[in-house]
Amino acid sequence: MKRIFSVTVLFFFFTIVQAQKQALPTRQQLAWHDMEYYWFIHFGPNTFTDKEWGHGDEQADIFNPTELDCRQWARIAKQSGAKGIIITAKHHDGFCLWPSQYSTHTVKQSQWKNGKGDVLRDLSKACKEYGLKFGVYLSPWDRNHPQYGTPAYNDVYVNTMKELITHYGPFFEFWWDGANGEGPNGKKQEYDFRRFEQTMRRFAPNTVVFSDIGPDIRWVGNEKGIAGETNWNYLDTAGFKRGEGAPPTDTLNQGNINGRNWIPAECDVSIRPGWFYHAEEDDKVKTPQQLFDLYLKSVGRGANLLLNVPPDRRGLINEKDSAALMEFKALREESFANNLAFGSKAELHTKGGIFRRTKFTDGDPASAETLADYKNTSLWVKFDSVRKVNCVVLQEGLTNGQKVKSAKLILLNGIQEVKHIDITTIGRKRILVFPVQDISSIRLLIRDAKGAPVIKEISAYLLPEELTAL
Repeated sequence: MKRIFSVTVLFFFFTIVQAQKQALPTRQQLAWHDMEYYWFIHFGPNTFTDKEWGHGDEQADIFNPTELDCRQWARIAKQSGAKGIIITAKHHDGFCLWPSQYSTHTVKQSQWKNGKGDVLRDLSKACKEYGLKFGVYLSPWDRNHPQYGTPAYNDVYVNTMKELITHYGPFFEFWWDGANGEGPNGKKQEYDFRRFEQTMRRFAPNTVVFSDIGPDIRWVGNEKGIAGETNWNYLDTAGFKRGEGAPPTDTLNQGNINGRNWIPAECDVSIRPGWFYHAEEDDKVKTPQQLFDLYLKSVGRGANLLLNVPPDRRGLINEKDSAALMEFKALREESFANNLAFGSKAELHTKGGIFRRTKFTDGDPASAETLADYKNTSLWVKFDSVRKVNCVVLQEGLTNGQKVKSAKLILLNGIQEVKHIDITTIGRKRILVFPVQDISSIRLLIRDAKGAPVIKEISAYLLPEELTAL
């Protein structure tokens, strides 16, 4: 009886420990978090047919950009502040932007450069030249390949992944779209995603993989570029599939507070209404102010921003897009150039009036503060004079997991509270904007957390008011 009791106690103890154990980000995921903003490039036959989803029966010769210049793409991406580029190496139409040996629907069969061109080769070189990371989107759905809809197609897809990795890698991200429609034989494919994942882990262990349910990065649940105001990097994937079997969109948008996997959100959105270039959308490019608002609602909510910038039929980033991107970069630089909290007094206050100086206003995220007793501690930023502020940025350390469940930001002028903001998650970065306030100090209270929160930095800014009104 005594032995049975001991075993039972140990079992329940083990169960509790397992329940409390949190998923942690990998080194590759932490590096991905730090990228914040990078480009998507949709380019292929759809660029020339004005379609968004090609049928796979388009002649390869229709792909014939007259001035394709991947260095121009990379140069503008770099100038816009993007950290990398992910290109649609193969979209649903099955057309490959490289001369794949596993398809007969590629640039090799096109008129472009007399079949000698290779977009992936050119873009890979351009990204290296401009210090950008390179990634690829490889659609599992293929509306052209004759073996799609048969078990043999899974071999084709695995071999295609290997071909990309060995010839054009390393990639920082590999993108799996969840779309699964019929192929040229009228059949749908049963994707062997377990095998696909194993292939990626074996041949590209440092590449993070995106899909509705990861395994490394998740879709945010919309194509508007907006993350949830509550945004957990955790996600439960058991029982879900990619595509139609994905988690509900609100779950993808917010994550799961007690999710078993570290799968943070990526916000994909196009600078135009469509994903591929269409001349009639030249006057519908998002304004710099709209792009800045998307930045606040993606990066500013702890996610990453994947902004689609489609080349035109010349094979160039259009002048309208480029102009908006340059101004978007200028807005970010001007808005966050002057951290009003930098060098201000940073203090930890505990109950009983005890306080000590700390470093979360030194501009160095490495000098983080771990709040072991967060319920009895408040963080203060004290200015040397009254400042006008309409933006506060909070940064949480993620190495040991995401902790903050709810918090309260209090803005004070002297001893008078002038405004407070209730928030839930912080994550890697939380950007809070509000009407301009005259304040002399900022107080942050962590109300609830999944263990000891790590606060890296608290910064304050005065943004142009038109940027906080969208």
